[in-house]
Amino acid sequence: MHAASTIDDIPPQGAVAAWAAGAQRQFGRLLGIPVALLVAAEIAVLLAGVVGRYVFHHPLIWSDEVASILFLWLAMLGAAVAFQRGEHMRMTAIVGKLDPARRAFFDLLATAAALAFLVLILPHAWDYAVEQAMMRTPAMDIADSWRAAGMAVGFGAMALLALLRLAAVGRPRQVAAALGLVVGIIVVMALLRPVWQQLGNANLIVFFVIVVAGAVFAGVPIAFAFGLATLGYVMLTTQTPTIVIVGRMDEGVSHLILLSVPLFVFLGQLIEMTGMAKAMVAFLASLLGHVRGGLHYVLVGAMYLVSGISGSKAADMAAVAPVLFPEMKKRGAKEGDMIALLSAAGAQTETILPSIVLITIGSVTGVSIAALFTGGMLPGVVLAAFLVAVVWARYRREDLSGVRRANWREIGRAFVVAVPAIALPFIIRAAVVEGVATATEVSTIGIAYGVIAGLLIYRQFDWKRVYPMLVDTASLSGSILLIIGAATAMAWGLTQSGFSNTLSEAMRALPGGAAGFMAVSILAFIVLGSVLEGIPAIVLFGPLLFPIARSVGIHEVHYAMVVILAMGLGLFAPPFGVGYYAACAIGRVNPDEGIRPIGAYMLALFVGLVIVAAVPWISIGFL
Repeated sequence: MHAASTIDDIPPQGAVAAWAAGAQRQFGRLLGIPVALLVAAEIAVLLAGVVGRYVFHHPLIWSDEVASILFLWLAMLGAAVAFQRGEHMRMTAIVGKLDPARRAFFDLLATAAALAFLVLILPHAWDYAVEQAMMRTPAMDIADSWRAAGMAVGFGAMALLALLRLAAVGRPRQVAAALGLVVGIIVVMALLRPVWQQLGNANLIVFFVIVVAGAVFAGVPIAFAFGLATLGYVMLTTQTPTIVIVGRMDEGVSHLILLSVPLFVFLGQLIEMTGMAKAMVAFLASLLGHVRGGLHYVLVGAMYLVSGISGSKAADMAAVAPVLFPEMKKRGAKEGDMIALLSAAGAQTETILPSIVLITIGSVTGVSIAALFTGGMLPGVVLAAFLVAVVWARYRREDLSGVRRANWREIGRAFVVAVPAIALPFIIRAAVVEGVATATEVSTIGIAYGVIAGLLIYRQFDWKRVYPMLVDTASLSGSILLIIGAATAMAWGLTQSGFSNTLSEAMRALPGGAAGFMAVSILAFIVLGSVLEGIPAIVLFGPLLFPIARSVGIHEVHYAMVVILAMGLGLFAPPFGVGYYAACAIGRVNPDEGIRPIGAYMLALFVGLVIVAAVPWISIGFL
């Protein structure tokens, strides 16, 4: 859940606090300029590569290299923008229930913990950039330090923003208490170093279970919780140079497949701005609006179609909810049920291309992106069918006496308007499957198509919104990519400790063979999805569990679909599922309203998940 810190809601007290608050805002605006330019440059460079290769048959050998250099800067400066906005992913289910004073203190504590990580890692990030000067890029023959410096600059920018945020509170005692608590914990952990070095692999529980869980439940952003735990483990229990952590974070963030994350996020915003999403929803409403529960069916179908374009669950829900919710309310639908179905539909569509989670799985496990895109379509249909069954049961007696049925001319007109929008998911899939563009490049084709459709067909293209959309894209992408970087370093720590071998042996010894392994995986990823969200859970455990799945005879695409759907179930299931709270925020509904009605939808999704797990053909039948 992207939860803005309540620190930002506290009015500055005193001249220093007022200056710090102003400086923080100005620095955030200043950072917005380069990140917007970086997103635009990435789109231009990758699109130029596709055009050069397939239109002019003259590949640009430098395009991927330039994209890689710009991408690390985009990820790190985007993470800094997200820090300034308070948009790094946090688990606030527990902290959010505290009274305002305690909640404000925990927000200070989260900022202090993030600052501690940044201060500890920054010197090593600088050393890493200096060391990379010895490496030369193959195409342009420039020092790799030009790229690696993005790590140090991004960490430095976030450290400065953390200091300004603490100064802007203007409450020295509370700030000192938060900083003192964080420093005290670090000092105690350092003094206990002889103890940690004697514990062996028991340290994995101390740092990667107790420290991570304590930080996450205290509201520390997930990326910084992972980072602190990994730093503590490496610095206090091993002889490994700390610079290795920076290298592993760089490795996790810089995977070129992940470049599609910001581009698909931007595409999701583009289809909302140009009216493409609205056109699809309007067509479905004209078809089913007169049926009992019809708009609920439209919601499920619209989430399926929109997910095939944006790849971002937040973008999906933001595109569909404002269009459908007002009319659903007029027909007597309860707010809680609308939010419950929106959340369930979000979980149902996690496997629909070009899901960012699919792209992440491909990047960390080596599974073919094209195979994942193909395999994800039918599992989403299966789960949608179970959601539709619940809707039918709940709304089969809905009063539609005041609803007018659209005639065939109106349906045909809505279809003609929606065709360009409906075609986009198929264009994206065809471009990947036919080899016209890679999974990274195909998003630029979608963006170009969306711009043309917005300008020439829908005539809804607000140039004033482009810059804010670019900055929003960088912010959301930076928060996601920093988690991936931190989780990659943490996964490396787990692997080099020998934990992966222990886990592999334990999972292989489970009773029931492949079925037992699949059942345990489902339960584990439902829990992980609710606590960590999908992406960090995949980065942490994907490289460990996918080889085991292969060894027990489970097809990796089938396993990927089951894992993603299980995580989606956890992500959108209250009380811990942060996706559920994101849906409530988008729909502007009190989370308490949806707790009761969401139970039946989650049960339906679970039954559908079990069927997908039991019938591999659903996932791999079209490969």
